[in-house]
Amino acid sequence: MKKIFLNITALLFLSAFAKAQETVYPAKDFKGKLYITNGTVHVGNGSVIENATIEVNNGKIVRVGTDITTGKDDKVIDAKGKQVYPGLILSSTDLGLKEIANGVRGSNDYVEIGDLNPGVRSIVAYNTDSKVIGTLRANGILLASITPEGGEISGTSSVVQLDAWNWEDAAYKYDNGIHINMPSFIQRFGRRGGGGGIPAGIAGRFGAGAGADADPAKQALEKLEELKAFFRQAKAYLQEASHKETNLKFEAVKGLFDKKQKLFVHADQVKQMLAAIDFIKEFGFDITIIGASESFQIADLLKANNVSVILNQEHALPATEDDDVDQPFKTPAALQKAGVLFALNDTHDESRYRNLSYNAGTAATYGLTKEQALQAITLNAAKILGIDDKTGSLEAGKDANIVVADGDILDMKSSNVVYAFIQGRQVSLDNKQKQLYERYKYKYGIK
Repeated sequence: MKKIFLNITALLFLSAFAKAQETVYPAKDFKGKLYITNGTVHVGNGSVIENATIEVNNGKIVRVGTDITTGKDDKVIDAKGKQVYPGLILSSTDLGLKEIANGVRGSNDYVEIGDLNPGVRSIVAYNTDSKVIGTLRANGILLASITPEGGEISGTSSVVQLDAWNWEDAAYKYDNGIHINMPSFIQRFGRRGGGGGIPAGIAGRFGAGAGADADPAKQALEKLEELKAFFRQAKAYLQEASHKETNLKFEAVKGLFDKKQKLFVHADQVKQMLAAIDFIKEFGFDITIIGASESFQIADLLKANNVSVILNQEHALPATEDDDVDQPFKTPAALQKAGVLFALNDTHDESRYRNLSYNAGTAATYGLTKEQALQAITLNAAKILGIDDKTGSLEAGKDANIVVADGDILDMKSSNVVYAFIQGRQVSLDNKQKQLYERYKYKYGIK
């Protein structure tokens, strides 16, 4: 009897839990033609077309222009008075790997044990049922690069589209890059915005916080030499015609040497970025620096070495006390002026990355044009992630990853996304937070 009672209780709990969940499902494939008409189309490459139409066939953009006619049986979305954009791209994130950062360890899978983990694949841990994903779609973010953390070599990132049943469905580009954390050359205590380029909780491995008597520069050089030694050994291993034993860690970095993968270096300090440039000179890697809060100081050097940049968090304090208080806002314009390929990102845990477009809006206030700022979260991001052949701009031949908004998507006050399409599929903009908003409006009789 007791067992039956427990089973009934469990069923009632699961039923109540199920009712509390979102009734949002991934969109089915859309076959046929779709037209988005009469909108102001921001192509993503710097150009804007007024009163334009986008023609989509089987999920691909066919044409964009002002002289496109529609058939009576075709699906047509009238975007008159609205702004049309490429789907926004989150360039480096723990989305789907981290649900509740503090207190619920079972919801997190973003850090692996050990220092050298090149074979770790973030894509297999990606949770398509994350409640955060829906809030990003509602803000126009349709793709993201899922990035592991921890250790000296964290593992590989993959790009996903944000409307899928499982990680296989979500995968947009597998294992596009390997991530390393550059050791910190200085100690910084209690500051935000600058950091040492190391994920929280593992700084001790890199000399930060290892004690007042520790020499962080010496420890950083030792760790840096360990990293170089690993890649030297991997290079020698990969040059051998055959192996008696397979080294999985060396095999995992093969793509760096044949340029099929990019090396993403998490670094903020100038010395860290100079060390990253040293990797190019010794190993010939294609490198992108993530974080890069001090990149404005060596923008010309980054350009000369063809180093691209992902600025992690624009809404932050400056890296050092000597910097201008608004330096994080001005850094994108400095990189643009120097000709550095850069993307803007959002890593703010509390807002959970939804403010990506508003970071770009801030950059547009501090030196970038609006189209340059948009490009930093669309086409530039796609180029850095190696997916610009498929997405990043509204051009013929690319996937129909499209966002339609009532207002300016870079403006927090007027932005309101009304339609979103991933590969031509119209995806839901509903999410847990919208449901809670409507729930409590109903409870208190607010219209």
